[in-house]
Amino acid sequence: MTATRLCFIRHGETDWNVERRIQGQMDIPLSGTGRRQAQAMACNAGQHEFFAIYSSDLSRASETANMLAKGRGIAVIQTRELRERHYGFFQGITAEEGKRLYPQAYSRYSVRDPDYDFENGESLKGFAKRVHDAVENLGKRHAGQTIAAVSHAGVLDILYRRATGRMLHAPRDFAIPNCTLNWFRMDDTGLHLEKWDDHHLSAVLTESAE
Repeated sequence: MTATRLCFIRHGETDWNVERRIQGQMDIPLSGTGRRQAQAMACNAGQHEFFAIYSSDLSRASETANMLAKGRGIAVIQTRELRERHYGFFQGITAEEGKRLYPQAYSRYSVRDPDYDFENGESLKGFAKRVHDAVENLGKRHAGQTIAAVSHAGVLDILYRRATGRMLHAPRDFAIPNCTLNWFRMDDTGLHLEKWDDHHLSAVLTESAE
């Protein structure tokens, strides 16, 4: 397979990011700050040409992607496969609230138990498979091309781990800022990280809840 370059971007900031509230697949819009971040990202990315631009179908990602696509003559392709992980009954609460209200569930969440699915959500294993499959399909569909995709912190987490050989249950020891460019290469040998946190913006949360 001819190599595909993929630029993955986390959506702009939301009010729930600031509150450290777990969004998961709840459709929370960008904040004013998030829109400004997305506009700055689109300006920073102006030097790059993309054959296609994809996004999660959640509004915080699709709105960010639309700013990137503006003026390029490209329609954003939305897909559920690039959504954030489904956190079940943890969606809408902070980690601290989860620790107090659901101590057993929080224990499994905090150690990144790969099999725990919050009873009605997604396990890390299931989530990782969804993300892996989505990216492999993009790589095959766009062999030899450069594309962009706007998604979520959890998706970027999975891609970073896959490209660098980190285990799913290992603590996250890398930041995932809003609206920076993260470059990967997909070829016959797998997914490779080219550059992380390109065009870093000021005043961006780096440890926000997903």
